[in-house]
Amino acid sequence: MSDDAAASDPRPTKTRVEPIALGQAERYRGTFAPTDATPAQGAELPAGWEGVYFPFDVALADLRPDGTPARDGVLPEIDLPRRMYAGEDTEFLRPLRYGDEVTQTTALGSLVEKQGSRGRLVFVDLVRELAVGGEVAIRSTWHDVFLEAADPDAPVRPPRREPEAASDAAWVDELALDARQLFRFSALTFNTHLIHYDRGWATGEEGLEDLLVHGPLTRILLVDAARRREERAQRECGRAIASLQVRATAPMLVDRPLRLCGRTEEADDGAVTRVTALDADDVVLATAEVRWR
Repeated sequence: MSDDAAASDPRPTKTRVEPIALGQAERYRGTFAPTDATPAQGAELPAGWEGVYFPFDVALADLRPDGTPARDGVLPEIDLPRRMYAGEDTEFLRPLRYGDEVTQTTALGSLVEKQGSRGRLVFVDLVRELAVGGEVAIRSTWHDVFLEAADPDAPVRPPRREPEAASDAAWVDELALDARQLFRFSALTFNTHLIHYDRGWATGEEGLEDLLVHGPLTRILLVDAARRREERAQRECGRAIASLQVRATAPMLVDRPLRLCGRTEEADDGAVTRVTALDADDVVLATAEVRWR
C-alpha cells in the first residue's frame, strides 16, 4: 500500500518492518520441517513460512482474558470471549528471500455480526500486505471469528466426514503434533492464546477435548505438504505457488493422528493442489487449495 493510499484509507492500519532472518525459519524447520533445506541467505522463503515472521507484539495489558489481542491498533475491541482462526485467502505475487527487509501493512477488512444457532458471532477479516522495496510480494486476508462462551448444553453439530478424501487422494502424509511442538509454535510467533497450552482453559472455557493446534500452524503444514509433494513436478513446468485458500472446519487437537490427503489437477489457469486434513475418524479438520502459476 502506498503512503498516499494509506493516508486516504479510513480503515485502521498498522505498519511494521522486519528482516527475513535465517534464525526464525530455522527454528520452524527444526521443529516441523526437518527434511526441508537449511535456510540460506538469498534463497527463497518457502510459501507459507512468512507466517512465522512478524510475531504478535501486543503488550500484556492489551490482551484479552483468553490471551489474544484486545487492542492491537487495528481491530476494535469485541465483547465476545472466544476467538478462532477460520481460514484465509492469500496471493503470492513474488517470492520473499532470506535477508529481505519486509514491510508489513495490516488493515481492518470486513466486520460482520451474525446470530447463529449457538448465539452471537462476529466475523472479522484482517488484510495484510508484505512488501519489499515498495513492491507487494504477498497479499493475504485472514478470517477470524469471535464467539460467545462455550455452552456445554448446546446441541453438538454433527461432524463432516469424508472418507473418500483419503481413498481418492494421490498421496497421504501422516503426522501427530505434540504439546512440545505447540509450545514452540506459540513461542516462535509470540502467540499467547491460552487454548494452545493451557488444558484447563481449553477444556473448561472453550469446551474442547484437549489443546488446540494453532490455525496459523495448520495453514503452513497444509501448504508445506502440497509444496513438498508437487514441488519437483511444478519446478519442471516452471511453476510457483500463486495462491492459497484455507478453511478451518473442525478443531485439530494435540496428540491426535492426522492425515493430510492431497491431489493435484490441471486447470485452465494452472495446476491446483487440494489438501484435506482428516482425523482418525475421517472428520474434515481443514482444507487447502494451492494454485500454481
